[in-house]
Amino acid sequence: MESQQLNVTFLPFPTPGHMISMIDTARLFAKHGVNVTIITTHANASTFQKSVDCDFNSGYSIKTHLIQFPSAQVGLPDGIENIKDGTTREILGKISHGIMMLQDQIEILFQDLQPDCIITDMTYPWTVESAAKLNIPRIYFYSSSYFSNCASYFVRKYRPHDNLVSDTQKFTVPCLPHTIEMTPLQLADWIRVKTSATGAFGAMFESEKRSFGTLYNSFHELESDYEKLGKTTIGIKSWSIGPVSAWINKDDDKGYTEKNIGKDQELVNWLNSKENESVLYVSFGSLTRLSHEQIAEIAHGLENSGHNFIWVVREKDKDDESKKGYIIWNWAPQLLILDHPATGGIVTHCGWNSILESLNSGLPMITWPIFAEQFYNEKLLVDVLKIGVAVGSKVNQFWLSIGEEVVVRREEIVKAVEILMGSGQEGKVMRMRAKKLGDAAKKTIEEGGDSYNNLIQLIDELKSLKIARELEKTRLDN
Repeated sequence: MESQQLNVTFLPFPTPGHMISMIDTARLFAKHGVNVTIITTHANASTFQKSVDCDFNSGYSIKTHLIQFPSAQVGLPDGIENIKDGTTREILGKISHGIMMLQDQIEILFQDLQPDCIITDMTYPWTVESAAKLNIPRIYFYSSSYFSNCASYFVRKYRPHDNLVSDTQKFTVPCLPHTIEMTPLQLADWIRVKTSATGAFGAMFESEKRSFGTLYNSFHELESDYEKLGKTTIGIKSWSIGPVSAWINKDDDKGYTEKNIGKDQELVNWLNSKENESVLYVSFGSLTRLSHEQIAEIAHGLENSGHNFIWVVREKDKDDESKKGYIIWNWAPQLLILDHPATGGIVTHCGWNSILESLNSGLPMITWPIFAEQFYNEKLLVDVLKIGVAVGSKVNQFWLSIGEEVVVRREEIVKAVEILMGSGQEGKVMRMRAKKLGDAAKKTIEEGGDSYNNLIQLIDELKSLKIARELEKTRLDN
């Protein structure tokens, strides 16, 4: 039986947006009979080890293999091992250097573990060679949307943003089934101009072409046009098996029962006192840093909108108390809030995990992209799915970039909140569309649903490859 079991090793990249969905995916594989090993460092493992232990104790074959982060060598204190801890450019540089230094340890580990397949984050292009040495498939894990990967591909290929009169002039993204207009300033700086990151990203995209295929935390009903475009025009084999958080949470006891709601009781009482669909949830993800000027504009904008809101703010960004809102410092029980009947919409930075969680709860969104591929995700929500209202974010800027911050003004915030949360027709239609997608998200992960079938098919395909390799080895040995 041991040789029949499929052994898959997962290598996540240590930043929340990439890690969360990969760990959920690894757990899903284990729940479908795969023997799973997750390679990570001590501090990063501490963020999810409880779930893995829980799965292991329930009889699933899953474990974490710890490697040593070279803290002393890069000049960092112990425990600073994740991109989110990069509070200055210097610290971020050291963390990134430390992550790159892990390659040798990981290569040796691949040799020791002898997996049947490695599923690695897009940020490790060198794992293509590792897999080739072991004669096994490497799967490229992309932690965002099909839409963003397709749009980025055609922007890089045809460079429609070159030779425009100004950075604010609009261009149309070529080759897409929908008309998508953007400005050069909404693209990441490494696409606009050559930076130190341009080559690194180039290597990642190149490695995708040389992989066995790409795994997406998405689902067919959400972006089927772009799933098709990726497989045909771009020509890369892929599987959409999302939303993985919904799939995992369906099996887990989310733990929000009357007995153990505990420290969140005050928040639940506040939500219970509000009418259905009357509260706007505001969260900018784990990496976004906002200036005090921007925080003040958000505070005034939300207050002036006259709608109830819950706002997650970093401790160090503290500002005034609010009359209409409930302020949460640092960390919020997001699923509890999104699933509560009083919540009617969300302000999102357009990180893919947050979008999927909002969709799973059937919520429309106010889009406020900050950096990376978030501006593409905004276009998917606003122009393709039509379940988002753009607040008017204009510049793609990494949170530690040096440069003038472009502030979104309170009037623009009020306007967007009114469209989404008000009683107008536009908001009503968006809520209906979002609910429909929320239902589709639940169906796709049930037995017989598209994402369910895709996961089973992928596991079967990997098992067949394993058998073929073993037969070939036996033949050669004889």
